[in-house]
Amino acid sequence: MHIIESGNVAAAYGVNLARAQVIAAYPITPQTPLTEKLSELVDAGEMNAQYIPVESEHSALSVCIAASSAGSRAFTATSANGLLYMNEQLHWAAGARLPIVMCVVNRGIGAPWTVWNDHQDAISQRDTGWMQLYACDHQQIIDTVIQAYYLAETVSIPVMVCYDGYILSHTYMPFEIPDAKTVDMFLPPFTPAYALEPSNPANLNTVTLPDIRPDVRGNMAPAYMEIRHNLHMDMREAIDVVADIDKKFKKTFKRGGNPYIEPYRCDDADFVAICLGSLSYQLRDVIDLLRDEGLPVGVMGLRLFRPFPDQAIAGALSGRKCVIVFEKALSYGNQGALYADIKSALYPCKSRPIVHNYILGLGGREIKTAQLIEALRKSCKKPKEIGDTPVWIGLKL
Repeated sequence: MHIIESGNVAAAYGVNLARAQVIAAYPITPQTPLTEKLSELVDAGEMNAQYIPVESEHSALSVCIAASSAGSRAFTATSANGLLYMNEQLHWAAGARLPIVMCVVNRGIGAPWTVWNDHQDAISQRDTGWMQLYACDHQQIIDTVIQAYYLAETVSIPVMVCYDGYILSHTYMPFEIPDAKTVDMFLPPFTPAYALEPSNPANLNTVTLPDIRPDVRGNMAPAYMEIRHNLHMDMREAIDVVADIDKKFKKTFKRGGNPYIEPYRCDDADFVAICLGSLSYQLRDVIDLLRDEGLPVGVMGLRLFRPFPDQAIAGALSGRKCVIVFEKALSYGNQGALYADIKSALYPCKSRPIVHNYILGLGGREIKTAQLIEALRKSCKKPKEIGDTPVWIGLKL
């Protein structure tokens, strides 16, 4: 069934189709309509789930941690400072290896207060041990939510599904709602390896000693450092799992095929722009205009940010003349976070391109097509003149 609705509604239908059993809800702009839609579905009897309003974002993730520990498929959503308020529990959920899915409707962080879009909220939490998937339109939002549960439950690591506040969350686009029976065949029921049960009480995630030690059954158990190593290695292995799930999804629903990077006019491109989220689709119009001028330029939208698909990045970008990284976030005192990751992935390549960094759109600053054209023209025609310092687009000093 095809409908025209908002990105938040697309996410809600994805959560419903995934048959989430516990919804923890606390309002924060611009994700509030997502959990409101879920409350409507539950109240109407269209969704069989416990809907739990809580007093804060910290509590919302705490509810999900408890529900997931008990073997239920859990969901919540947040934005901006709400995500930051969850920080302690983000680490806890990842360390406890709980397959929670959370939509992060990207918004700038205060202070000063802003309710508009950029990516600083999710980027600031990139090292909490959560996987991060980015959607570029409404169809990708609903599809990615469904795939996120499959991914989280396969590798026992929580997943953030990130999409742009207002640009996607509140705009209306056509998208297809997959058939529920087909989703059920694609996404198996959640069967945790262990779940809390009153008849079989247990202590989970107690104080861990610095060195390995015998557990209550006398078997050697990992210590804190080993647990962290295992999470890291499983996240690295999850890169292949993402591709496997995308392949299965495409076979089932006839959509997908770009689990890591979504390219546009890149086959013969000497110059490639790369970014997260809906900006990659906005850049497609810019690419078309520059192609008419004879510039061999393309754009790639990065779908998977954590774990970082470095080998796929290197394979896609090695041998190009210049890579132009556009990002709506910043690692203060250094450079763009995505820019640093791209450079790291390209470092071992023998045919390493020049890499440029543009910072734009912070706090919802308008990103004008003319500005993107000017930046790409300069990077394509004078790639050696820009250097390693981030260039700010639309800055007014």
